[in-house]
Amino acid sequence: MASSLSTKPFSADALSAFASLNSDLRSLSPAYLRLSLRPRLPKRLRIQAAGSTYGNHFRVTTYGESHGGGVGCVIDGCPPRLPLSEADMQVDLDRRRPGQSRITTPRKETDTCKIFSGVSEGITTGTPIHVSVPNTDQRGHDYSEMAVAYRPSHADATYDMKYGVRSVQGGGRSSARETIGRVASGAVAKKILKEFSGTEILAYVSQVHKIVLPEDLIDHDTLTLDQIESNIVRCPDPEYAEKMISAIDAVRVRGDSVGGVVTCIVRNCPRGLGSPVFDKLEAELAKAAMSLPATKGFQFGSGFAGTFLTGSEHNDEFYIDEHGNTRTRTNRSGGIQGGISNGEIINMRIAFKPTSTIGVSLNLFSFCLHHYLIHSAHTDTSHSDMSRGVFVFHYLIFHYFC
Repeated sequence: MASSLSTKPFSADALSAFASLNSDLRSLSPAYLRLSLRPRLPKRLRIQAAGSTYGNHFRVTTYGESHGGGVGCVIDGCPPRLPLSEADMQVDLDRRRPGQSRITTPRKETDTCKIFSGVSEGITTGTPIHVSVPNTDQRGHDYSEMAVAYRPSHADATYDMKYGVRSVQGGGRSSARETIGRVASGAVAKKILKEFSGTEILAYVSQVHKIVLPEDLIDHDTLTLDQIESNIVRCPDPEYAEKMISAIDAVRVRGDSVGGVVTCIVRNCPRGLGSPVFDKLEAELAKAAMSLPATKGFQFGSGFAGTFLTGSEHNDEFYIDEHGNTRTRTNRSGGIQGGISNGEIINMRIAFKPTSTIGVSLNLFSFCLHHYLIHSAHTDTSHSDMSRGVFVFHYLIFHYFC
């Protein structure tokens, strides 16, 4: 079943009323406060660029919406004769699956994947691999408010501005369920890397709100998946894991949310990956990471902390190890120099904002807009003007102080 689409952000009456409101806002506020319910670009400039495919040799296209019939991916460029089954992907999909603990989204989904092409008798054929995951917990009624108001810090408004049409159930393509296609294709990519170069990729939570895991507590050379999976917050240090869980619980019971940081490491990465200038390895990693929902920051190596060091403190000195390999004594470069991998452990950190969907009523803009539309529809002109003025006042308060 396809997800519902709203071709009009609000009703015709609402648009007419809001047009009058918009003129009032323009006279009472600076240009950057102006509101528009229509795409600003003229039709000849509305280029609906495709942005659902990533990669060159190994290309991944994700598809599907949060509350549509399902989500998934098409993988092109996987080498033939690679052993592959749904079970290989299901391990990582189960780790991603919602509803695992009290600190994750309560949505109930099995996230069971199905391979429809590209694999024959458990072996890849070299042709495109189609992986699909059905949506089973579709609760469109939970999003009825989206038909009349934009949710704070979600993509509802910007999708409407760009396309003039938007999913009114769960955010559509902007939902975190889009990452199912990434997880499935990532499982294939991990298997290829492990098979051909012994490369390992691990990720763990290194910060929750104000609880920051000290970097020297985790040995990236010996870190294991079992250590990461030993608790519900997926922090490999038990003491800090408990602190993080407590921090989440403290705000969760108030109906609020917090953000955090995920650290990702790549061990045994082949040397020479990445190209100079525009195709630097760290730039490609940043694009992949920053295209994830809710991401707000990316660092690799020393990151922003490196700005506090001098050149002599930050430089990674080279040496020849006992196997005759060129190595660095420190790894502030994060395994990448000049945009090319040097064989050391690649480490990066990705910051995620607090979840926007919360139980605390903060949507003053939506409330005032809804109040205005209802009020103006049932009152005479003088009362409508009064309601419009109250809404403008509330909007300005919301913009400056909330």
